[in-house]
Amino acid sequence: MKFDPPLTQATMIKRYKRFLADVRLANGDIITVHCPNTGSMKHCVVAETPCWFSLSDNPKRKLPGTLEITTTSLGFTAGVNTSRPNQLVREAIEAGAITELNGYDRIRTEVKYGDENSRIDLLLDKNQQQCFVEVKNVTLENPGGLISFPDAVTSRGAKHLRELMAMVEQGHRAVLFFCVQHSGAKRVGVAVDIDPLYAETLKRAIAAGVEVLAYGCTLSPTEIALNRRLDFALPL
Repeated sequence: MKFDPPLTQATMIKRYKRFLADVRLANGDIITVHCPNTGSMKHCVVAETPCWFSLSDNPKRKLPGTLEITTTSLGFTAGVNTSRPNQLVREAIEAGAITELNGYDRIRTEVKYGDENSRIDLLLDKNQQQCFVEVKNVTLENPGGLISFPDAVTSRGAKHLRELMAMVEQGHRAVLFFCVQHSGAKRVGVAVDIDPLYAETLKRAIAAGVEVLAYGCTLSPTEIALNRRLDFALPL
């Protein structure tokens, strides 16, 4: 995913009301940008650190700026726009960069499925074979390069796991894809302390045949792209 024009650098002041963030421009002006992230963004918002935002030329938007990348508490960068991962994963699949998901003829997005009124992020098709891919943005940092999901309790995430298990039971392939937008990522895990129910549901999903893939990203003001497979492990 290339940014044209490149992202604008600013200094983070604060995030508030979940979807708003105040940032300081290079000339000292303070503006409010949209923060497209429903999670806690734990460790991803640090006052007086560099951040980057995109600009929209849509005249109907109240806030033309969108927060894209922040500096974390350990000094790394994190992609915090949760509308980006689906596109990032789709681009990587189309480019053949995710070998585990190669060989499908068609990719569809936001397809209704399941018994709990869900929409799958990506549905891959080839002949009569289907692969349901649920994408999650992962940014919760821990010492030593461990990046975890979720950063807040997610009943929606647990629902998605149940839906994926049902797809496996029906004979389809189902994949939970962790898109790790964190420059310090070395491996991926589950934040049991934050959401033990999600961790337990994921254990059941894996036992039922749901696959887990985790990929890290390069992050810069000009581009974000998946570039490496990361190890994933559930806590014992």
